[in-house]
This record gives sequence, structure tokens and C-alpha cells, in this order.
Amino acid sequence: MRIRRDDNVMIIAGKDRGKSGKVRRTFPKKDRVVVEGLNIIKRHSRARRATRQAGIIELEAPIHVSNVMLLCDKCSKPTRIGVRFLADGRRVRVCNSCQEVID
Repeated sequence: MRIRRDDNVMIIAGKDRGKSGKVRRTFPKKDRVVVEGLNIIKRHSRARRATRQAGIIELEAPIHVSNVMLLCDKCSKPTRIGVRFLADGRRVRVCNSCQEVID
């Protein structure tokens, strides 16, 4: 998975299409990410012993990684991600539109 925590991404499919936010959490085994403030769902919860308030709770749900695109810092457009090896042998992510190193 080429999307990492703290990356800025744009959602390209679903109810929040066109919105962007920061990746808060990743689930590599399930190919899903949680984006800050987007893909909000509502869950009804019962009150527990003084730990949680009863009512409707709004949560950020995970979204599939194929429905988000990384926003390049240089050209500030949603872009595909390429991989390149530097001269010192490091593996880095690269913006496919402007060829700028992301990491």
C-alpha cells in the first residue's frame, strides 16, 4: 500500500468525492485508510457504567485505498504514486505527474 499515515489525500469515489483530508490511520491487511473528518457514519450506543454517554455517535469509517489519491505537495494535484530508488539505495515515492520525490 503506497498511502501512509499523515499523507494528504483526496477522495475520488463515494459520498465524499472531491473532499480532502489527512490520513489518520491505515489498515494494510484490509487495504483501507481512515481519513480525518471524512466518511462519517453514525452508530447508536447504549450507556455503559459511567464510561460512555448513550446516544448517536459519529465515527470516521475506513475507506478503501482505491477510492483515495495522494495529493502532491509540489503540484497540489491528486496523483498516482511511482517508486524510485535513489543513488544511495533508498526507496522513495514519486509523484507521477511532476516527478517530485514525496518522501
